[in-house]
Amino acid sequence: MGNPKPTILVVDDEFSVRDSLYNWFRKDGFDVVAEENAADALRTVQEKPIDVALVDLKMPGMDGLELQERIAAFDPQIKVIIITAFASVDTAVQSLKRGAFDYITKPIDPDELSHLVRRALEQRRLNRENMQLRETIDELVDVDTIVGESAPMKHVMELVRNVASTDATVLILGESGTGKELIARAIHSNSPRRYFPIIPVNCGAFSENLLESELFGHEKGAFTSAHERRKGRLEMADSGTLFLDEVGAISSKMQLDLLRVLETKEFTRIGGSRAINVNFRVICATNEDLEAAVRDGRFREDFYYRINVFSIEAPPLRARRGDISLLARHLVRRFSGQMGKRITDVSPEAMQLLIDYDWPGNVRELSNAIERAMVVGKPPVIRPEDFPVRTHQKGSSNGGDSLADIEKRHIAAILDRTGGNVTETAEILQVDRVTVYNKIKKYGLRS
Repeated sequence: MGNPKPTILVVDDEFSVRDSLYNWFRKDGFDVVAEENAADALRTVQEKPIDVALVDLKMPGMDGLELQERIAAFDPQIKVIIITAFASVDTAVQSLKRGAFDYITKPIDPDELSHLVRRALEQRRLNRENMQLRETIDELVDVDTIVGESAPMKHVMELVRNVASTDATVLILGESGTGKELIARAIHSNSPRRYFPIIPVNCGAFSENLLESELFGHEKGAFTSAHERRKGRLEMADSGTLFLDEVGAISSKMQLDLLRVLETKEFTRIGGSRAINVNFRVICATNEDLEAAVRDGRFREDFYYRINVFSIEAPPLRARRGDISLLARHLVRRFSGQMGKRITDVSPEAMQLLIDYDWPGNVRELSNAIERAMVVGKPPVIRPEDFPVRTHQKGSSNGGDSLADIEKRHIAAILDRTGGNVTETAEILQVDRVTVYNKIKKYGLRS
């Protein structure tokens, strides 16, 4: 079925005007309802979905202004166009201030009115799409992507809720793999800026010159390889949030440049001369001791205090062992969906193994361990033998007992058993063929 035809309501006490408008818009392919007074028009609005209402300003009884207000009270999404005599234009302007879409004067130009109606319908469509998008985003925001019910994580989420509604700069501290970016996204997703993007930058992944170009962008010809103008992350984050991960890796010069941007809310592209105004929130993250770096002269004190208005510490996984079972089952559900594998849980013995381990790599290491166990394990549950965690705890230095080595050997053995048949290997491992191809490529195996 195609989209339903838009419906136009015509309200005018003059039969000739009412009849003309009815026929004009019927010929244009619209559904049209014509009423001669406001009372009948209100009944129609309550009984039938209306997209645009063409309302005469001067009518016996209830006039157009009151009808407009009554329509808006019932359904503010209906676009009202006021029809007025030239002498009533001032009153029509008042109707615009009260929320009318536009007005048109008599005698009516059919082309002008058709143009107004199409503009009103387009705005209504855009408003509806915007509302749907916001509802979708709000639904996504309501989903608690940070898994944890331990006291340390409840404290983190309380801090997130407290700071999210403000525009304060946030510094997230914590060991590698503790989910600092997830916390940053939770702050952004619960903030007034959530309808705009969060732009992440891994500051440790770039040299000073590359980071400058990545952040500030450049003009064409600014340097040898600048063949075209390029927007930087600062510009892309406008109205949203800029997330600077591994902020401790930023050079002293770059810290000073960013400090100026944070103070003035403007910057220039490399090779440019025009100041670009920006308005974004800044969230930073690091696993370094920035206070020590300030004392040692490796990090600017003024920049440190500028980014450390509000701090949140992401707890290591060993400090929230009560969350390990929740995280493990959450990861099993996620990877089983991605791999198409019928493993649904972790056995009690395997779970105890996970809880007892210290997880120096934190949630990231747990995620890798669950993913690899899903590959080598057999339905319906992950078992202790699917993890080499106990070997790690005993301090073994045998690299051949790492999770990656066990996974590699297991896949190689199945490939050898199937004579390199990827489809059959995938069936035995209970994953899809793409996963097997990716693992073959990752480990340099031969199929």
